[in-house]
Amino acid sequence: MQNEVLALPTGPLIEASLAAARAAVHPSVLNHSIRGFYWARLFAAHKGVLNDADYDEELLFAAHVMHDLGTGPDAPGRLRFEMEGADLAATLLTDLGTPARDVDRVWEAIALHSTPQIPERMGLLTHLTYEGIWIDFGKHFDLVAKEQRQIHAAYPRLEWVRHFADEVLAHGARSETAAPPYALAYHLAREREADGVTFMERGVANGPWGE
Repeated sequence: MQNEVLALPTGPLIEASLAAARAAVHPSVLNHSIRGFYWARLFAAHKGVLNDADYDEELLFAAHVMHDLGTGPDAPGRLRFEMEGADLAATLLTDLGTPARDVDRVWEAIALHSTPQIPERMGLLTHLTYEGIWIDFGKHFDLVAKEQRQIHAAYPRLEWVRHFADEVLAHGARSETAAPPYALAYHLAREREADGVTFMERGVANGPWGE
């Protein structure tokens, strides 16, 4: 029987979100997305918000597991990958009959997941999604020190950040509007051109868990 740390929510929304992510991203990036959910839940427990009315574990999982859909084959490549991923996730949730307010919450969480300083001033879902994703880069790693070994054993890192950077860069190369100035894809492209490696790859490689 699966233990409490590794437990995942269940149901049609969870299954559909996982299926969409599996079809869109490298397996190592999918592991990153699932780890992000675990980190976010642990962060929520640390903040004492697990019983808040706005805490929704299904939506938290959906936002994490689909946050990189914009780098996949169904993204049109006309806007930043964060926004196209948010649009794809919103379409999936709408087709499942998810209430419009919840669709909007997931859209916002995904669209803002790479934007610093703003998520913590938005709703709880957006804040937790941002924190979960960035804990996987090493932020607040001390908050998950007790559980990280078990989570990493179940969902290993597998050089995920290199695969993620490759996918973001491939999406950004599809049009000028997919990597506008100051967007994440824009900066990654220039770093790869200049140094052959991005700040994310360096940061994760030198971080608490490596790649």
